[in-house]
Amino acid sequence: MHNEKVMDHFQNPRNVGSIEDASAVGEAGNPADGDTIRLYLRIEEDMIVDAKVKVFGCPTAIAAASALTELIIGKSVEQALAVRNEDVSNALGGLPEGKLHCSVLAEGVLADAISHYRGVAN
Repeated sequence: MHNEKVMDHFQNPRNVGSIEDASAVGEAGNPADGDTIRLYLRIEEDMIVDAKVKVFGCPTAIAAASALTELIIGKSVEQALAVRNEDVSNALGGLPEGKLHCSVLAEGVLADAISHYRGVAN
C-alpha cells in the first residue's frame, strides 16, 4: 500500500508535460519493470526555472518524478546535482525498500538531463 504523499503525487502529479525548446532533456528507464521517466529542464543563468516530466510506469515512479520536479525547480544546476534518491524518497514520506528503485530512477534522469545540458552549454 502507498502512503498519502505517494498517492497525492500519483493522483495529482506536478509538472507533467514537456518543455518546447528545453535547455536539457534526460531519460532514464528500468528494464526490469518498464518504468521510464523523461525530464525536461529550462535553465536560465544556471538556474532551473522549470521542469516537466513524462512518465510511463507504476504509481511510485510517477510520484518520484513529480516530487523530483518540486525538489529542483528554483535551484542552481549544482544544487540540483546534490539531490539524491534519498531526498526524493524523503519528499514522499519514505519509500519501502521494494520501491526505492523509483527514487533511484528519478536521480538518474536528473543526472542524464544535467549531463545533456552541460554537453550543450559548454
